[in-house]
Amino acid sequence: MKNETIYILAIESSCDDTSAAVLKDRKVLSNIVSTQKIHEEYGGVVPELASRAHQQNIVPVVHQALATANIDKKLVSAIAFTRGPGLMGSLLVGTSFAKSLSLGLGIPLIEVNHMQAHILAHFIEDGKSTPPSFPFLAMTISGGHTQIVQVNDYFDMEILGQTLDDAVGEAFDKSAKLMGLPYPGGPLVDKYAQLGNPLAFDFPRPKVEGLNFSFSGLKTSILYFIQRETKKNPNFIKEHLNDLCASIQHTIIAILMDKLEKAVKQTGIKEVAIGGGVSANSGIRSTLEKMEITMGWRTYIPKFEYCTDNAAMIGIVGYLKYKKSEFSNQRISAKARYYL
Repeated sequence: MKNETIYILAIESSCDDTSAAVLKDRKVLSNIVSTQKIHEEYGGVVPELASRAHQQNIVPVVHQALATANIDKKLVSAIAFTRGPGLMGSLLVGTSFAKSLSLGLGIPLIEVNHMQAHILAHFIEDGKSTPPSFPFLAMTISGGHTQIVQVNDYFDMEILGQTLDDAVGEAFDKSAKLMGLPYPGGPLVDKYAQLGNPLAFDFPRPKVEGLNFSFSGLKTSILYFIQRETKKNPNFIKEHLNDLCASIQHTIIAILMDKLEKAVKQTGIKEVAIGGGVSANSGIRSTLEKMEITMGWRTYIPKFEYCTDNAAMIGIVGYLKYKKSEFSNQRISAKARYYL
């Protein structure tokens, strides 16, 4: 196996993006993502509609991934797929397809933890960036998760802190909804924040012990603030949108960085990486880059295409597990809750 070229076909379907990728060892040959637009009119992901869309998208997405990589399916060494966590209906589509394709091609099947994949996406070889050295701290921030993880090795991870209620991505999206912005609102908050004053409005930061997070109180305070101000001035949001977004984003980033700074002091580890959809946020990325200078950290920020849900990150975990001969069997099933 040492001299063998490994081709991994990876499938990701944990939420509302259908994605397939082909990796040649650690290098990405293709990474196709089909984003479902249907959820925009509902202001959030509708699980039943998501699973139906996955059923429509998965065959053409996998076909395109193989075609873009210029790889015949007979050359594929193994199928890697997201087992969880995520929406059960969405996971079932990807799991069932992966199991069937694995059986049909007579090749190994590899289950992948979605959150583990966000962290290990840093080990994709792109010729430009270097991966973190073990041990390192990973802050995984997405629409469904907020965690600080100590990564001792590829598959030796310990959660040091996590959200006690809502995830940071939800805080961004719900705040955007309160301001009348369309779904997904997180990227729009980031966009308008760059034009506003981050100190225009002061929002309270939750006091949570240890390295855990809480965002439900912040969402409530933003709601009450907007209700109070719009009662006095119906055009308040329109007139202060940029400053509102900048102030909300500033508060959220301060909460994240405060906990990350505590984690570095607690562990003594100064190798810091981020991952997950919210790591695409420009404010978080720039703040982390500044803290590399002011705090003496060595920071690792993934390429944009490896931040949001994508199959390339599933593929790198598949490759690492293939090297260890860690394969699944046909009795494997999807898990909506799947812990590190």
